[in-house]
Amino acid sequence: MENQKWKMENEKFDVKNLSLRELNKLSEDIRKRILEVVSSKGGHLSSTLGAVDLIIAMHYVFDVEKDPFIFDVSHQAYAHKLLTGRWKEFETLRQFGGISGYTKPSESRYDYFSAGHSSTSISVAVGAAKAIKLKNQKRIPVVLIGDGAMSAGMVYEALNELGDRKYPVVIILNDNEMSIGKPIGALSKYLTRLKAGKFYQGFKEKFKKFLDSAPKDVRYMAKKVEEIFSVHGVFFEEMGLEYIGPIDGHNIEEIIETLEVAKSLKKPVIVHAKTVKGKGYKQAEGYYEHWHGVGPFDLETGKPLKKSTLSATKVYANKLLELAKKDEKIVGVTAAMPSGTGMKELMNEFSERFWDVGIAEQHAVTSMAPLAKEGFIPFVAIYSTFLQRGYDQVIHDVCLDNYPVRFAIDRAGIVGADGETHQGVFDVGYLRILPNMTLFAPRDFETLKKAVEFAYKHNSGPCAFRYPRGAFSLEDGTFEAKNFELGKGEILIEDENTMLIAYGNGVGKAYNVHKMLKEKGIKSGLLDLRFIKPFDKDLLKSLKAKKWYVISDNAKEGGIGEMLSEFANEEGLDVKIKSFEYPDKFIPHGNVDEVERFLGLDEKSIAERIESDINKGLFYKIKNMI
Repeated sequence: MENQKWKMENEKFDVKNLSLRELNKLSEDIRKRILEVVSSKGGHLSSTLGAVDLIIAMHYVFDVEKDPFIFDVSHQAYAHKLLTGRWKEFETLRQFGGISGYTKPSESRYDYFSAGHSSTSISVAVGAAKAIKLKNQKRIPVVLIGDGAMSAGMVYEALNELGDRKYPVVIILNDNEMSIGKPIGALSKYLTRLKAGKFYQGFKEKFKKFLDSAPKDVRYMAKKVEEIFSVHGVFFEEMGLEYIGPIDGHNIEEIIETLEVAKSLKKPVIVHAKTVKGKGYKQAEGYYEHWHGVGPFDLETGKPLKKSTLSATKVYANKLLELAKKDEKIVGVTAAMPSGTGMKELMNEFSERFWDVGIAEQHAVTSMAPLAKEGFIPFVAIYSTFLQRGYDQVIHDVCLDNYPVRFAIDRAGIVGADGETHQGVFDVGYLRILPNMTLFAPRDFETLKKAVEFAYKHNSGPCAFRYPRGAFSLEDGTFEAKNFELGKGEILIEDENTMLIAYGNGVGKAYNVHKMLKEKGIKSGLLDLRFIKPFDKDLLKSLKAKKWYVISDNAKEGGIGEMLSEFANEEGLDVKIKSFEYPDKFIPHGNVDEVERFLGLDEKSIAERIESDINKGLFYKIKNMI
């Protein structure tokens, strides 16, 4: 393997000529490289360690130069990156300007499709298969999808068509018996019960003995006979798909053998592979949800290198738990992110009132509307980027009939290393246009508690409040935490000429800009909008300041600057409005401060641009006076 080191660091690594011993050694080397980098940089760990052997076999059997390699979510695709010329560059994983933690075609021609959200892969494969057929080419899409992603309805929409059209597609089902959290759902439990039954287990044991003694050239046919009685096989084959498995997802020889058969069938095939999440790193093997995505950690002990600090997620969850203990009508849901949204503790405390529905954002949203109709007080705890997946349900099933569903929008703003697919910058724009929706945002931990209280009491229609990943930029106690009043903003600092108008976590940034301007001898006021639907029109009309600078961590298009410009135009207000919201582009991954500096929207850059703007205005004013 040593003589291949240069190739691994500089170009696609060809595994096709390696022996089985060399492939197993390569697997060890890849796991070591993943652990080396992720322990120092952070990233996804347990899922990507478990998929190494499957990915090596994919590269051995199929041709990555022409066959579309499609990874669901793609957080498990680190081995693929390492095999396609990114061994050295892997050190920059999820760093600003470095390689992405997900597949990204602009990063490498071997990354067929961008991913980051779950359960899109089979739809992508069906589309690719259609294109291949229309081009009359001999290529075959290969999908690697985890069992957790199988909880999403989109998967079955794609399988339904694939089973009917019979396009050649090989789908590797990476089954580690867990999603990000524990597997949920009747289908998972039903299949597990059947597999545990005496008939299935007895049959399986007899066939195992037969297969152990059978020649290689008849093993496949023998396996097919076994699968007639396999509950998994029946399920998929009823949908019109060939099924092979389960196989050992860490036995490279067996995986290669199976994929060769699947490839030769020239039809849609499910290859069911059983794997161990976290394979190769004992601390992460098995059901340990916190090893799904990690920050830097000590390889020897597995302990995080950075001490955990208070987060908005934790404050939200604690406050909701406090209220839930007092009012049994409070219920809640999350879509496969119980720890990420803080719902895990509520689920443990009140298992009949708080639910994880799996990767099913549409279902999560719609299922809360009848609870609101029946007099309960439902909270949907969801990341901004994942609420996008339930958007039609927010409109059609919640807003249309004005059901008081509360949306707690986590990870609002730039989320950092997860990048384009996860940035929470669009919720302001896509929710602000909806009739019946109320939108508001806290500026610090104490006002977040007030926001949860307001949402709890708000029973006249749906509402949503947003908060950032981790901590707020404003320290508690900087300003008094007052109760939210529907549609009311709050002037925190008065000024008659210049007003910084901020929303949510933007208030902290605006306050720091205010202090920087003050050091330059420039006065400015600070207004916390608190609400953007409805917003405080009377307060805005009463402002004497004629320069409004908008600071908020959301997309500029459809954002707060546009909202205020429309308002000023309608009211005939003589004001100048400039927005420092995020530009009309997908925002790259990296440390939040680095990304904002790149965008020119860090506090220092904003202060300098406001200073320049004010000084330019002053220059023209003096010039006209002369």
